[in-house]
Amino acid sequence: MGEINMGIKRGTSLAAVAIVVTLTATACGGADKASDNTKPAGAAAAAPAPASDPYGEQPAQDAPANDAKPAGQLNSSTTETLGSVLTDSAGFTLYRFDKDTAKPPASNCDGDCAKAWPVVPAGDATAASGMDASLLGEVVRKDGGKQLTVGGWPAYRFAKDTKPGDLNGQGVGGTWFALAPDGKKAAKGASAAPAPAAATGALTVAKDPKLGDHIVDGKGMTVYRFKPDSAWPMVSKCTGDCLAKWPAVPPVEKGNAKGIIEKNYLVLDRPDGVKQQTVDCWPVYTFTGDKNPGDTNGQGVGGTWYAVSPDGKLITVK
Repeated sequence: MGEINMGIKRGTSLAAVAIVVTLTATACGGADKASDNTKPAGAAAAAPAPASDPYGEQPAQDAPANDAKPAGQLNSSTTETLGSVLTDSAGFTLYRFDKDTAKPPASNCDGDCAKAWPVVPAGDATAASGMDASLLGEVVRKDGGKQLTVGGWPAYRFAKDTKPGDLNGQGVGGTWFALAPDGKKAAKGASAAPAPAAATGALTVAKDPKLGDHIVDGKGMTVYRFKPDSAWPMVSKCTGDCLAKWPAVPPVEKGNAKGIIEKNYLVLDRPDGVKQQTVDCWPVYTFTGDKNPGDTNGQGVGGTWYAVSPDGKLITVK
């Protein structure tokens, strides 16, 4: 037993050393390290059920629409036959019905139809990476339940899709089709899941009567930092709904930055697959509430969002 305990302790010590070495190797320091442990503005989506049986032994066909399984974090899956297809957090294909309407949104699948084509409920769904979050909406069904819409089209699953990636509902009856991330019918060659729009040009410095010198993107939109983030290690705490409201600034060439600190001007590879620009190792964002260049509507929101000075620090003036 003594030898076993010594082995465990030795393994633990080696693991700890490995972590220290990994952290020390990073270029980012903690000079302006945030100590705020505030929960991020966007609550994390509910964890998907196990992939081996995501919805239980019986598909959602026997459940009423308002008891259907939530979609969670949507994803864009690339298929050989249809190109980009929208899936739920468990990897199940989402479909649209030609007999529905998008303008205005309306579902015409009820009763036995809704058993074969379980409704995707609205409320918890978050946009897939690179997807326009404004395309997500909801429609009130005849039974009072709220159904997710994509580009206005009500979204469904297919009861005969028994595992993630199945496309058994594609073309059924000539009226059911897999959804593309833009709400259209999935079709190979269609640019259904465009990458996030990159800022035109580089980050630059602008002047504001209240904020003074602050960073803007290539379109002149104010750039912000989120206090719960950290630069050491380099981590973004803005996910899900939060990221939909505060889009990550895409990578920008350091050589084109004007008047901005070049120290640790790095790119963060986020767990959701989005690549995000950082300034002095701090992840930076824009705000969907800013409609025009020069707007600063995100300043001070929630006591956690602030414009960024040219040296990467928070501008906390009101």
